[in-house]
Amino acid sequence: MNELMPVLGEVLYPDSDGLPMSDNTLQFDWIAIIKWNLEAMFRDRPDVFIAGDHLIYAAEGQPKIRQAPDVYVAFGRPKAYRGSYQVWREESIFPQVVFEVWSPNNLAETMQNKFDFYQRYGAEEYYIIYPEFPSYIDGWIRTGDVFEKITKMNGFVSPRLRIRFELQKGDIAIYGPDGREFCTPDEMARERDDAIEERDDAKAEADKARENARKLAAKLRELGVDPDSL
Repeated sequence: MNELMPVLGEVLYPDSDGLPMSDNTLQFDWIAIIKWNLEAMFRDRPDVFIAGDHLIYAAEGQPKIRQAPDVYVAFGRPKAYRGSYQVWREESIFPQVVFEVWSPNNLAETMQNKFDFYQRYGAEEYYIIYPEFPSYIDGWIRTGDVFEKITKMNGFVSPRLRIRFELQKGDIAIYGPDGREFCTPDEMARERDDAIEERDDAKAEADKARENARKLAAKLRELGVDPDSL
């Protein structure tokens, strides 16, 4: 028997729902911004798993009970490859924070189904980013068994992530716990390149200073002066 073939009667949990990750470039950009900035924030936390456009299966044996959030964060779960997030295999930990990024093609029924899923199965915080001008944010926090709407998102700080949401002149900004605004992946790359350049410049300056010191010591020795005695 081909070992890759499913066992008769085995429940399958596909890694893909066949739907596109995003409907337009603006939606994709926001998914990437949130995902990669959170990855950077928690890079030193091996117990925080972050994923984007990744299926969550909530109930064992029921593969139709699933959603693929644009971004989610699971505290208490290790960073590792996963074809999908199967809650019963993750110590029954449902991702605590979920993000969806709105696009014009999102149907009200689809978004309601997502809301019901995250509320029913245990998300603690749920945010919908509306990136098209004028931009805004919706958010909910779990109170008991239900989500409670956050009445004022401008300036709101996520209890779990400690990130701050701001609405400024019709635009969205998200700030990390360090007060720095979330940046795009290319801005991250630019910061990395600038840091590498600064490091290389500092090294070059240090090497130059050491070489000048070596030459000066050699010159003093030619003159009969011990530089170590100075």
